[in-house]
Amino acid sequence: MKIKDCMAIVSGGASGLGEATVRNLVEKGGKAFILDIDEKKGRELQRELGGRVGFHYTDVTREEDVEAAIMNAVDSFGSVNTVVNCAGIAPPSKVVGRKGVHSLEQFSKVIEINLIGTFNVIRLASQKMQSNKENEYGERGVIINTASVAAFDGQIGQAAYSASKAGVAGMTLPIAREFARDGIRVMTIAPGLFHTPMFDSLPEEARTSLGMTVPFPKRLGYPSEYAQLVEAIVENPMLNGETIRLDGAIRMQPK
Repeated sequence: MKIKDCMAIVSGGASGLGEATVRNLVEKGGKAFILDIDEKKGRELQRELGGRVGFHYTDVTREEDVEAAIMNAVDSFGSVNTVVNCAGIAPPSKVVGRKGVHSLEQFSKVIEINLIGTFNVIRLASQKMQSNKENEYGERGVIINTASVAAFDGQIGQAAYSASKAGVAGMTLPIAREFARDGIRVMTIAPGLFHTPMFDSLPEEARTSLGMTVPFPKRLGYPSEYAQLVEAIVENPMLNGETIRLDGAIRMQPK
């Protein structure tokens, strides 16, 4: 596949890594349909980028929301051949902290959004992809998920987040194996420390200090670098069934 041929749905596409992906897709001639709960930002991005971008208010944990969004994308673009899953949350909490024991409701919510929400988009979008016409390489589609380095070196206070992202990484290979017969590739990106809205509340000094913990380059990653890897995955047919760390060689310390 070529990036210019992408008819993509991007969950969490209104900000951060998802927004950068949408911008790169459109800049390179592709089309992107944003699935997000932030309607204000989603609509603003749609207006800014023009007719090759769509938006649908979507809670990825709700079957009816995702079904409606995918139908809307198919109606707008004719088909969907690319999925990029970026929707997620990362509230910190120790298992037993000063404020008491970890909330079971919060743990469940992180798993529901990050893991089950990702699976929900995969299962419903892949059903549509299976009916796509094969390209000259036998491909019908590409699915790219977002895990995190926390899936492998989770820090104290990241039990829920790490578990959810390890689940995303863990389901990559079995789903890729299942969809091989359909010509649909499945990949996952595990970003390290990236300058996303999650870090906006920190002072510049704190962001710089965090960036210095990265071996090289000594800075936070740019969302555009995530989008660049998405592009490489789309265009390289041998990338399948794998999780790629995008982290500047960082290995997270316990805290």
